[in-house]
Amino acid sequence: MSPAAAVHSAADSLGKPLAGWRLRLYSVVFESETRAGRLFDQCLIFAILASVAVVMADSVHSLNARHQDLFATLEWGFTLLFTAEYLARLACLRRPWRYALSFFGLVDLLAILPTYLALLVPEAHLLIDVRILRLLRMFRVLKLTAYLGEYQMLGSALLASRRKILVFLSVVLMIVLVMGTLMYVVEGPANGFTSIPTAVYWAITTMTTVGFGDITPKTDVGRLISSAMMLLGWGTLAVPTGIVTSEITAQRLQVTPSSRTCPDCLTEGLAPEAAYCQACGARLPEYRRDPA
Repeated sequence: MSPAAAVHSAADSLGKPLAGWRLRLYSVVFESETRAGRLFDQCLIFAILASVAVVMADSVHSLNARHQDLFATLEWGFTLLFTAEYLARLACLRRPWRYALSFFGLVDLLAILPTYLALLVPEAHLLIDVRILRLLRMFRVLKLTAYLGEYQMLGSALLASRRKILVFLSVVLMIVLVMGTLMYVVEGPANGFTSIPTAVYWAITTMTTVGFGDITPKTDVGRLISSAMMLLGWGTLAVPTGIVTSEITAQRLQVTPSSRTCPDCLTEGLAPEAAYCQACGARLPEYRRDPA
């Protein structure tokens, strides 16, 4: 499926509005090539980062003791802002439940749910620790992926590389299983390698060059194997980086789809220089991109 077809398919599945205030609202909250859309995204990015900073500061005991009321006020302000954004997204779609059940729809819900949960269930501390609510609030940082194209490019590269990465991980798994088993035979329980899973744990920490030092080989043969594992780890860690980098480079060479829409059939992702719609053949009006 071409990028333009993918964009059109996503918009059609959510039920892009056809006209009226819902279409104007859609162009602001879901599209980013207009001045209003860019400003909306920039304000949300700032709000997301600020809300995460507030959650982190609130977890510091000394700051919480002095500024508890301020943190509570800011938290409610961010919650109301994200609630308004969430409702606006649902209101401008013809099929809002599809967005509500999508990945970004669930992230939007997690961004506002903890504050309301604490309000509706005052005894929440008896059911769940308050740190869980803070953890859920940290999901707001995932909202950034909806507004920055670089996140989407990285996600597409990882998705396109998934088979290669899975093959790479399976090779790594076989290596650590074989080397861990070998170390279990060579070193044995007397030197801390009490079982094959424990030896595999040592192989993983050694191959990733972490080396916690809680288990170390004592024999010369074991040290030789350990040295080979560490040298192998250097080369192994570079493989997935090269795979993902090659996919990102390939995607940069492709034409980035725009949010240009055909006024007749509502096909999205049309090239800025196109004179006719590739789906229905209708003549397109001149494309005007707001200046950055």
